[in-house]
This record gives sequence, C-alpha cells and structure tokens, in this order.
Amino acid sequence: MPYRSQLKSYQPRTEQEKRDKANILHQIELEGDDILHRKSRLAHITSSGFIVNKALTKTLMVHHNIYNTWAWSGGHADGERDLLQIAIKEAKEETGIRSVTPLSEAIMSIDILTVPGHYKHGEYVSTHLHLSAAYVLIGDENEALTIKYDENSGVKWIPLKDMDAMSNEAEIIPVYHKLVERARGILI
Repeated sequence: MPYRSQLKSYQPRTEQEKRDKANILHQIELEGDDILHRKSRLAHITSSGFIVNKALTKTLMVHHNIYNTWAWSGGHADGERDLLQIAIKEAKEETGIRSVTPLSEAIMSIDILTVPGHYKHGEYVSTHLHLSAAYVLIGDENEALTIKYDENSGVKWIPLKDMDAMSNEAEIIPVYHKLVERARGILI
C-alpha cells in the first residue's frame, strides 16, 4: 500500500498523534513525493520497527553509532513508498535477523521526532524532523544477530523491563512504551 494511503488510514489514538498526523499530511501536500527523500532537508518520512519476541518480554535493539544509545531499528524511506516494507527491510539490515513479521500490517504509531544536528560520514547534518511511522515486528530470538558497522556497534535482545535504562533518548522512550502497550492490546 502506498505511503499516503497508509498514513491517511491511520486512526490516531491520542491528541499528539492526531496533530502529528495532520502535520505530516500537510507536509506531504507541500512537498509531494520529495518527502520520501533526504533532499527534503527539514523533514522526511521514516519508518521504524519496534522488534519484540513472541512472548512480548524482550525487544531487539541496536546500539546506534550517531546517537550512542540502544534504539529501535528503522530508517529513511529513500524513495520507497511502502512504509511497512521499509520497517521490515531496516529490521533485517540492522540486526541480521531474517525471520521478521509484522504483528499487524497497520501502522502502530505516528510521531514527529526531532533529530539533533550531527556528523555523518564526515559531513554535518542539520537538525531536522523525522515524520515517523512505526510498526511492531515479531522476531525470532534464536536467530543469529549481526552488526551493521556503518550504523551500529551492537545488536541484542533487551528485556522490556530494562529498556528505559538502555536508552539515553528520553523523547523516544514514551514511543517505545506506547508500542509495547499497543502490542499487548493485540496479543492479549
């Protein structure tokens, strides 16, 4: 399903999501499909996968090189139009797992996330916004994990109870909790 349809069909569950969805759709109207590319410097579409085990007791996280923290997998659309496929592709690339399936094919969270200015490949990247669609993905915790050294320096399963302590991105932790709560609502 194309990204516009995926975003339009999302039913916000909070005032934050209602406003973020409206702002994301407005930005798409202003920029068109340029929003799918990083050439849209102030804001661009990203898709993330919050990977959990089948028992919903652990999450698979990567130690992100730029942010120096344990984080979910995900990435830029880079022209791709299917947000779920982006989340799955990034999950596989960043963790090495091959068996990953969506808990639901529907977006589980919409958020506008601030990305602080940083250096990447020796070049400065200005502060910008990630117009984020997030999915809950189920991974097999018995699969071998691999590090994608150009993006992360570690990959591991973390008990959900330890998730907050492993992340130094205070603004993302509530998104993780929202996704865990929504996953539990589907699984229970």
